[in-house]
Amino acid sequence: MSRDTYAQRQARRAEPLETVWFDALPEAAVPMFEAALLRVCPSVAIFRDEATDTWRVEGVRARGAGDEELAGALALAAMVTGMTVELQAEPVEAEGWLARTVASFGEQEIGAGVLVRPTHVPDRRIYGRMVLKLDAGIAFGSGEHGSTRGCLVAFERVARDGRARRLRRLLDLGTGSGILAMAAAKRLRRPVLATDIEPWSVRVAEENARMNGVGRLVRTRLADGWKDRHVRAGRPYDLVFANILARPLCSMAKDLSVGLAPGGTAILAGLLGTQVRMVLAAHRRRGMVLERRLPQGAWATLVLRRK
Repeated sequence: MSRDTYAQRQARRAEPLETVWFDALPEAAVPMFEAALLRVCPSVAIFRDEATDTWRVEGVRARGAGDEELAGALALAAMVTGMTVELQAEPVEAEGWLARTVASFGEQEIGAGVLVRPTHVPDRRIYGRMVLKLDAGIAFGSGEHGSTRGCLVAFERVARDGRARRLRRLLDLGTGSGILAMAAAKRLRRPVLATDIEPWSVRVAEENARMNGVGRLVRTRLADGWKDRHVRAGRPYDLVFANILARPLCSMAKDLSVGLAPGGTAILAGLLGTQVRMVLAAHRRRGMVLERRLPQGAWATLVLRRK
């Protein structure tokens, strides 16, 4: 009897989703409204409107889930920031979060050696760049966002500074579309455990890995960070990606320091430049040292090493 993957089972019973968001936030208010959405939205993203220098905090949740808890979190955010911001919402199909028209998502050259190519763009031979094929969609990570670009650039540098041979056990926490796991698998030709807390991200990452020819190297799994026994069983890791958000990064600092091999590298992203000090402090308390900070507009990527 054939055994379905977890992602295939979830695809058949996907529940109705909705996107909820706040617009026109000043940067100082972003953390509180981000924290409010994290109470009810497993997936949260932050975007900057450069024209107005304001921010959009956006999440996806099962339709109507946690309304009472969200109301309480928003009351606290309003009290702390002194701002009352309208929560906006609209229903989306499970396959349609962050869906874009094909015209708005073209090829992207990232760093010195990566090219992200959407599926509607014809294949053509590229010299000197690793091609990753994927589309903007429900799972975060199409290469457009500063945090994803920062991770890819950071990985490029780590992989070419003499450490590539030592990078054998690889983990991508919060894989989203699977873009970072695929980049590592293609470049290093080694297995990567790619996890996410959202079923649709697990399914999309699995499909993308297969489409990019690394389906046998990228092992996707539904998992809540380091709590998952399979994630813990894979320790110690030589390289960990964690492109999530600043507060979850801080809360995972202890687990990361335990899960990294001595001399191991962590690439952390999803944080604003103003949140770097907070994230660094949490990890330095656990014996991690900063190797490199890479700014990408208002975003920052940190490359940390365990002593």
